[in-house]
Amino acid sequence: MSAADGGRGGNPLRGRPPGFGRPVTEEAVEVPLTFDDNRLASLVFGQYDQNVAHIERRLGITATALGNHLVIKGPPDAAEKARRVFQKLYARVRTGGGTLSLGDVDGAIRESTAQANLFPAAEIAAETDTPHFDQIATRRRGAVRARNPAQDSYIKALRSNELVFAEGPAGTGKTWLAVGHAVSLLEQGHAERLILSRPAVEAGERLGFLPGDMREKVDPYLRPIYDALYDFMEARHVDRGLQTGQIEIAPLAFMRGRTLTNAVVLLDEAQNTTSMQMKMFLTRLGEGSRMIVTGDPSQIDLPPGQKSGLVEAVSVLNGVEGIGRVVFKDVDVVRHDLVRRIVTAYEHASHGEAEADRNPNPRRRPLA
Repeated sequence: MSAADGGRGGNPLRGRPPGFGRPVTEEAVEVPLTFDDNRLASLVFGQYDQNVAHIERRLGITATALGNHLVIKGPPDAAEKARRVFQKLYARVRTGGGTLSLGDVDGAIRESTAQANLFPAAEIAAETDTPHFDQIATRRRGAVRARNPAQDSYIKALRSNELVFAEGPAGTGKTWLAVGHAVSLLEQGHAERLILSRPAVEAGERLGFLPGDMREKVDPYLRPIYDALYDFMEARHVDRGLQTGQIEIAPLAFMRGRTLTNAVVLLDEAQNTTSMQMKMFLTRLGEGSRMIVTGDPSQIDLPPGQKSGLVEAVSVLNGVEGIGRVVFKDVDVVRHDLVRRIVTAYEHASHGEAEADRNPNPRRRPLA
């Protein structure tokens, strides 16, 4: 390995011809960047400069990385946006962010785009020294920052409201961030218990009889919540919390008749609650507790003709003080760029079907 490679080894993306990614326009400018630390620069650029290539594709620029130096070429606006993205990523790894995923890169791109829209003529170079979006901190994962404006609004809503509704497609971080916020409150002593729940509704299939005790029967429905919990807490702390009752994971039916005090209560997949179940759940809120309700209204698995409790609740409770609501869109998907494109395709298809239903018999053009 050479020092010029920044310790990254041979790079199959080196020697890219001009125009790799999207074509650069004639009025392209050059923006040089130099980072203080070679090792941190290599984390920003990614293995085999994969993060550099990703930013090139997304922003329509070209970028040449060598050691801790980077030269960005492209249209002035795109080159400036790319500069902000690279500086944000460097600030993130410098403050202990570790290895960057493509989701982190996409988040930095969205944040820079949002800043450019809000402050098109302002100089915000100094702002890139510290990440602009809000964050959640837990002992196991450290600081987890929002990756887009919707996630930033979500974290702010979680901090300032006793009840928060989060709606949107899969992959936007609704459940994951909610679990992270709940763990953070538990670790800081702001809550005594975590209560995590889902309605036990099959997603389009019939699971039939499930063997085992009650916990083994409901675990398949609650597995995604377990996964998020283990992401934010050490396994031994999760297991101890489950044994002592500090962490409770249960199907929605187990909530009836209870008053939940000094707890963070999360209801996931809430689009599959009935009106009666949702009202029952919301009225469990006790002194010193907070509730988070997440769901995707486009993936309702209730029997035909049955109203979703989530859809009804956000309508009935609109404007009630102390209740926050965040709506995620397909552009907010952070799981994988292909997931975002899949969600967008389904959104367009559903809009097309709705339009066809509204106009079932379009007027025929007169014959010539």
